[in-house]
Amino acid sequence: MSHRLIARSPDLLAMRNDGYNLEIRNGYLLVKDVPYVTASATVREDGVLIAKLDTQVIDGHERTRKPDNHVAYWTGEHPCHADGSKLRSFENPSEAQDFGGGVKADFTFSARNNYRDYEHKMLGYLGWIVGEARKLREVTAQTHPVYATDEEDDDIFHYIDTASSRVHIGADNEKLEKQRVAIIGVGGTGSYILDLIAKTRVAEVRLFDGDRFDTHNAFRAPGAWSLTELEAKKSKVENLFDIYSKLRRKGLVKHDEPLTQDNLHLLEGITFAFISMDNGKAKRVIVDWLTSNGVMFIEVGMGIVRAPAGLQGIVRVVSCTPEKQDHINGRVSFSTDDEAENEYSTNIQIAELNALNAALAVIRWKRMIGFYRDAGREYSTTYQIATGELCNEERA
Repeated sequence: MSHRLIARSPDLLAMRNDGYNLEIRNGYLLVKDVPYVTASATVREDGVLIAKLDTQVIDGHERTRKPDNHVAYWTGEHPCHADGSKLRSFENPSEAQDFGGGVKADFTFSARNNYRDYEHKMLGYLGWIVGEARKLREVTAQTHPVYATDEEDDDIFHYIDTASSRVHIGADNEKLEKQRVAIIGVGGTGSYILDLIAKTRVAEVRLFDGDRFDTHNAFRAPGAWSLTELEAKKSKVENLFDIYSKLRRKGLVKHDEPLTQDNLHLLEGITFAFISMDNGKAKRVIVDWLTSNGVMFIEVGMGIVRAPAGLQGIVRVVSCTPEKQDHINGRVSFSTDDEAENEYSTNIQIAELNALNAALAVIRWKRMIGFYRDAGREYSTTYQIATGELCNEERA
């Protein structure tokens, strides 16, 4: 199947976004899983509506053009009215045909019209066929199938990102395609950052963490794990890599080791870094490398304490670019007492605050690279849990 042809043809893309099960095979467009009424006045949901595809090349890319005829084909029993009588408005006496490549038609349809595109043509036929089936029970041809990508598509995902195409943000997503992102620390907040980043079209996501994925991690990370999976005692990186490899065909790089002075070369080539770690000394080394190499980054963290009226504290997001670095020492935590002031190990963490911390960081990143409009240009954001207030400071 050529997903690229569908993506570049507005008529086919509109049908796919609306949930129709499309396939392109041997030069024909197939709409599958079509409900229809049989001669016994019962509903089947396995009909296939077929049309010969007419295409053209524009700016070096193939896409559909206006259909050159009104003929369509059908695989299945002949569609009928709700009472079982044959639909004759578009009946054609042609014999069954084999078009090759597994495309076979049991019947030929002929509904004369000046079809402007394939969406217009196929929905016209579907309206007659499915409309009769709906008189008997609630059915639809909009089955929202999963579209697996293939080698021809050379996509980063194992299946088509219909979420983006449905809302027409494909051009916006192209701004992410050259990004090579490091997530340094994939614990509570870092795992949520991964969840959000993995679902974008970034070219590469490098994961860094030397810790094991233990039971408490399962309660502050996205998703759910079985007892058997937890008993495997995998590292955080290995565990999360396994999960998000189900989504991404390529671009995930795992380093189940902490970043130190000795292996900073593993960061070479990245365009952005998220730092979600506790060790202040190690963080200082990483921040120094990022700033000296002109790499933008965001550091996240939180501090939650018990109070008589309930938990309270602050969630923070600190960003840095080559143009603005003078705020780093005052905003980034470089605590050297890793036991007494370890914000990730000794302070309370709760999943919704980890998720919020990650979401604020990823939104800030997308603003910094132009996916979202960046009117505020703040470099420090804090969220006050008790009051629900967001405070933006350190503006450029």
